[in-house]
Amino acid sequence: MRQRHKNPTIPPPNQPTTQKPKHSKSFIFSSTKRVFALCLAFRVVNALLVQTYFNPDEHWQALEVAHRIAFGYGHLTWEWKKGIRSYLHPVLFAVLYKVLSLLGLDTPWFMTRAPRLLQSICSAVGDLYLYKLSDVLFGDCVAKWALFAQLANWFMIFCFPRTLSNNLETVLTLIGLYHWPCIRDSSTKIPLVSRKWGLAIAALAFSIRPTSAIIWVYVGLLELFVTRDRLRFIFLEVAPIGVLVLGLTCLLDRLMYGSWVLVPLNFLKFNFLSSGGDYYGTHKWHWYFTQGFTVMLFTFLPFSVAGIIQSKQWKLSGLIAWVLGLYSVLGHKEFRFVLPVLPIALMFSGYALAKMNASDSPNAEKKGSLNIHTRCPSKMQFFIFFLLATNIPMALYMSLIHQRGTEDVMIYLSKEARNEKVESILFLMQCHATPYYSTLHHNLPMRFLDCSPSSEEKGVLDESDRFMMDPVSFATEFAKTWSKPSHVVLFDSEERLLRDFLISHSYREIKRFFHSHFKVDRNLQSSVVVYVLAGQ
Repeated sequence: MRQRHKNPTIPPPNQPTTQKPKHSKSFIFSSTKRVFALCLAFRVVNALLVQTYFNPDEHWQALEVAHRIAFGYGHLTWEWKKGIRSYLHPVLFAVLYKVLSLLGLDTPWFMTRAPRLLQSICSAVGDLYLYKLSDVLFGDCVAKWALFAQLANWFMIFCFPRTLSNNLETVLTLIGLYHWPCIRDSSTKIPLVSRKWGLAIAALAFSIRPTSAIIWVYVGLLELFVTRDRLRFIFLEVAPIGVLVLGLTCLLDRLMYGSWVLVPLNFLKFNFLSSGGDYYGTHKWHWYFTQGFTVMLFTFLPFSVAGIIQSKQWKLSGLIAWVLGLYSVLGHKEFRFVLPVLPIALMFSGYALAKMNASDSPNAEKKGSLNIHTRCPSKMQFFIFFLLATNIPMALYMSLIHQRGTEDVMIYLSKEARNEKVESILFLMQCHATPYYSTLHHNLPMRFLDCSPSSEEKGVLDESDRFMMDPVSFATEFAKTWSKPSHVVLFDSEERLLRDFLISHSYREIKRFFHSHFKVDRNLQSSVVVYVLAGQ
């Protein structure tokens, strides 16, 4: 039997001797296949529920690029011109798009749903490996509660099915941590090949998102400290596996870019050496601790803190602190950057819940395993109800209602374009506020306001900023050289200012979509409005 950390387990209630042994698992948790089936079913439903807009990178750095690969048209943002993104992630969705095209399924419904359904498979794998990691560290009792925390957390429901590269990075992080011997209490009993798998997965995660090096440097140094064969680890494992994976990724990028591009190096130069990410906004150093990560954990926060203290699993709690600390040094901060350590924090929530469930049981002093289907004690019922009542409504609101207008408007325009009712589109709103060709799926002229960072002059306002500062003056000047689009899309906050301008240029309102109840980082954008040129 492998050594496990202190496992807060209890026996099931007294049962007749003719029943199954008390260490038997419930049907769902009796095999990893059934656990994966549960996770997959949950994430598929989860993916279908997500109908809102969260972060531009979900579309512009993944699906838009994939659409260009698969169909020959799609917009490449400035990041791809500077070579700071790898094609490894978008290629996955390009293959999906090709399959949809060959099957004749590239309809508006499939073009918007299929990528998230594909991501839901990856997310289910991540859920499974969180369960497996929790099981090898703490036992199956904690693993069940860790999985509950993972599936019930509002931010995981809201974010995990999306096509962000951070989500794939999170999945690879969970798989990698499971394979690294240094993470477990007794690393000597782990086959050597497990560490090689861990290295390969770490290299793959680094190829997709170079910032994942923050995680793997910590894990690698931990492994270097505990391993007995340091030279073998460095020269016969890290070096060859890293060179192989990164070399294959460079070959893919060479094929797609048309020239040799070292994406990790370019990424490092832009984001760390020149602080290029600060162009898109900065936060105080403590933001992740006081707002970002705490909001992601939400009501699971006290349970995660309790689980960290009770479990004394300092390796993984140290990883969370390491990641939050280093990301806090960078000026530009986003929720998704620290997503890879959110499941680890939720695993500690699972530990605290399992321990409370054990201590709340009348037979807690006896040894045994927790049957999750036995009646929960009253205190546990309260905690479960509290977590579900605070997380599920939040997840549903954020996934179904908040900021859905920019998704709905592109689905509407896609259907109109299929009926040949759209000739060209102008987006008079901040840049990257909607999906683009990957949702429209028609090769017709579209124009959005550029917001590429200026490499020549610092402090120069881009088109997007100039428009938001004075919409009327910008639109008046812009109209002097435009070729009138058949459709104009804008938020109601700017539409109120531009209504007379649009009417004077022979436009009329044709459709309005609800977007948000409250403002995010600008004025309230409660709806998205579509204007059409008279005669269309």
